[in-house]
Amino acid sequence: MASVIYRISRLGGFRNGVISSGLTGLKTSGTISAPCRNAVSTTNGAILPKPKKTSFGLIRITMVVIPFLYVGTLISKNFAALLEEHDIFVPEDDDDDD
Repeated sequence: MASVIYRISRLGGFRNGVISSGLTGLKTSGTISAPCRNAVSTTNGAILPKPKKTSFGLIRITMVVIPFLYVGTLISKNFAALLEEHDIFVPEDDDDDD
């Protein structure tokens, strides 16, 4: 069902001129659209400036990763406590030191 809807919307995009052969600035691969740049010069020969580069430094990565790791550990700790409280998954204390 979803593939039929996708094909119909894709055909509608071709008819309306929204999706053209690489002139929109978007490279479409399935349902993921990523910006791309096919031209390096203008029609009259001028070289275009370098595209803007987004840098992800170590500080930015750390500022994103650490809070999500902390939230993930809190969720897993609370879920483990919930499982143990309802006796769904409780490790057995077997002392088989024979």
